[in-house]
Amino acid sequence: MSKLRYVKTADQIAKARQSNPEFLESTVRSLRFVYETDPAIAAALVPRPLVVDPAGHVCVTFSHVAIHLSPDFTFEIGSAIFGVKASYDGVTGIYLVTMPMTTEQAVVPGRETFGEPKKIAAIDFKKDGDRVSCEVTRMGMTYLEGKGTVGAALGARDFVEYGFCYKAFPACEKSRAFDGDPLLVRLEWRHKHTGAWKLDAASLDLYDSPFDPVADVPVRRIVTAEYEEGSAESNGRVLRSIPGEWLEPFLHQRYDDTSGDGTEI
Repeated sequence: MSKLRYVKTADQIAKARQSNPEFLESTVRSLRFVYETDPAIAAALVPRPLVVDPAGHVCVTFSHVAIHLSPDFTFEIGSAIFGVKASYDGVTGIYLVTMPMTTEQAVVPGRETFGEPKKIAAIDFKKDGDRVSCEVTRMGMTYLEGKGTVGAALGARDFVEYGFCYKAFPACEKSRAFDGDPLLVRLEWRHKHTGAWKLDAASLDLYDSPFDPVADVPVRRIVTAEYEEGSAESNGRVLRSIPGEWLEPFLHQRYDDTSGDGTEI
């Protein structure tokens, strides 16, 4: 009998779920920035029912990630997160505006499982002695760059961080926006840092791109800049459904808006 790998048994499906890279432990090196932007811009970026941090803080993290698929196989990717501090039901986290990743294997599971706004990008993470830097490039345009020098040690640390995103399916018909009500999802990232350090002479640059317009969210002041090493595990859960009209003004950017139109704030 020939083998048909497009179909799996219930046992094979259960086994595959255990090796889903979205749920596996990863070894991570990261540059982590928090910066202050115009609070009105931060507020305009975030869909209901999330509540934006009034300080207008934006979180940017650049990472080199080694995902341990098995004892014999490790899958390495570059990743980045760009999002706004926000909360829901008393839990503070990051509303994820965009999440560039270097591979399709990193993009597809996160988008389909959690609704993460992932896109394929080139991510150049470098550490040369105490100098650390990272650039994110899409469509031939570098639009995010962070760098600095590893400084004072902050020690080992364990903590849980939360992210918010929306799982939604654009409608097949032109007469409506979605095939069903979007779902608000809360991600849970469990970090175990073997070490963390302040980042001296830190800089974070946002360059203009029509496809990834992070430059519309300017850096007023860098609040914190750190370099960290350790491991991370992720998971998530659906919190609630929302009316489609709450999300419709924001969803287009997940698919590379080429219209050139923008909202004046």
